[in-house]
Amino acid sequence: MFRLILNNMGIVLADSNDLVRAGLRSIISAQTDLPIVGEATNSEELFEQIKSFKPSIVILDFTSDGFTIDVISKIQKLKLDLSFIAITPEQNAQILVDALRLGVKSYVKKDCELSEIVNAVIETSSGNKFFCGQILETIQKAEIDINDLDFESFTCEAVVLSERENEIIKLVAEGNTNGKIAELLFLSNHTVNTHRKNIMSKLGVKNTAGIVMYAVKMNIVSPNRFLFSPSNS
Repeated sequence: MFRLILNNMGIVLADSNDLVRAGLRSIISAQTDLPIVGEATNSEELFEQIKSFKPSIVILDFTSDGFTIDVISKIQKLKLDLSFIAITPEQNAQILVDALRLGVKSYVKKDCELSEIVNAVIETSSGNKFFCGQILETIQKAEIDINDLDFESFTCEAVVLSERENEIIKLVAEGNTNGKIAELLFLSNHTVNTHRKNIMSKLGVKNTAGIVMYAVKMNIVSPNRFLFSPSNS
């Protein structure tokens, strides 16, 4: 099998499962020259290893025992030149967007094809994003525009919104179309469109996904209602 040579790179594997780390180590070592410089079984170990080894890539299952998604933002504060690849059993749109907003560059599922794991490493090491087929399916179904979501500038800080704007944010986050919102609130479609534009301007977001992210983060809707309406983007 073709062996890709990558210079001046290093990976830290972060997963509480010994077998998972051993499998990743075997796959990466067999098909690339990218060295595994460290392994971590919990968030604390990961943070210390990153400070010590300064890897270029972290392959992380933030859903495994001993880890939380918050470790990503903690590591980002170190201002190091590294990229995150998430390898988790999760395919949930909310978890995916949260991970991407925090700085995850590539995302694959643990039950994806082995070649997709290798491709994720190769593409990420080259500065590109990579999503396995199952994650791409989630992105498409949820109408998530990866290129249009401005994760770095989105803070989820509270802003001054009118009662009507909060009503519309809630209805948008629940997946209602502009027409349905107009019907529920006894407004014209034009008025709903105007409110949506004002809301996006106040929140500093570019599309429906940004409105939904705000609604979830501010507890306007439950994370379980994390839906996107393709006609409203």
